[in-house]
Amino acid sequence: MSSTLRAVLTKGLPPPSARPSSNRARHSRNSTPLSWNEFFDSCSTVDVDGDTFNVYRKGTSGPLFYFLHGGGYSGLTWACLAAELSSRIQCQLLAPDLRGHGQTRTKDDSDLSAEQQTSDIINIYNCIFGDTDEEPPLVCLVGHSMGGALAIHVAVTSEIPNVVGLVVIDVVEGSAMDALSGMLTFLRNRPTTFDSEEKAIAWCLQSGTTRNRQAARISMPSQLRKMDDGKYTWRIDLTATEPHWVGWFQGLSSKFLSCSPPKLLVLAGVDRLDKELMIAQMQGKFQNTILPKVGHAVHEDSPDRLADEIARFAIRNRFAEAVPGGTFIAARPMMGMGMMI
Repeated sequence: MSSTLRAVLTKGLPPPSARPSSNRARHSRNSTPLSWNEFFDSCSTVDVDGDTFNVYRKGTSGPLFYFLHGGGYSGLTWACLAAELSSRIQCQLLAPDLRGHGQTRTKDDSDLSAEQQTSDIINIYNCIFGDTDEEPPLVCLVGHSMGGALAIHVAVTSEIPNVVGLVVIDVVEGSAMDALSGMLTFLRNRPTTFDSEEKAIAWCLQSGTTRNRQAARISMPSQLRKMDDGKYTWRIDLTATEPHWVGWFQGLSSKFLSCSPPKLLVLAGVDRLDKELMIAQMQGKFQNTILPKVGHAVHEDSPDRLADEIARFAIRNRFAEAVPGGTFIAARPMMGMGMMI
């Protein structure tokens, strides 16, 4: 079992700290939801053969960072990272709610197979960028957990043009496959309902699911749906997606290495790479970065440090430029090898 999964299952609380002042205490306890328009420029829908996909966008020029969220999340999981990244490099951002998640509605929300979701992701891109006379943008696929696996599946197809970068966050085939047996237990141990969105946000922080209050306030409400009795439950029953788990992750290492664009693998902690990835990493076939002191939701826990890492990756591979006078891009953290679920 990976260190990341152990951390999720133990759900340890953060260490106690000094008692803050009354004003700071009120701010630190603020669990009111935040709105998408505090982070993105637009929220719209894309129709694909009768399926309606909700998409968030920021910026209109520069390379496109196409964000693919993990299971149970929504496009709003990228909100804090979107703000940080766009302050560092000139870019545009696209973050859809994938099938069965967020505000997206499809004829079959239960079909979360790798094949169906790969098709969805390509179709969303084509609906937005395929019917214009303008030159399609350079594309960097960025995915977390399930979304990281899907980013690899999409890159392998070569059906999205001009893919110049692939960023995979906290997912590696070996530890993902090893962790699947424990995931049903983890999911069944979560609360099934919340009295309010504020209570859900508080749980998200107390459980360590997300360690960043701002991220919890924008991301957690989008993971829920309101029931007839006024309480909230999960938008998607992740236990019902179990038949698709193996299809998301099996063969992922070889697929990842077969992708031709420059590749960045970001992990939440030091663990082990499988033999295939370890050899490839030593041969310099991809960049492997470890961000310490974060949980599985790396992009929510430390959006600033992850934005630094992605910005350096994009600039070094010459498909993005720094924002003049923008946020300073910090020095590169310790590099290493690791693994995640």
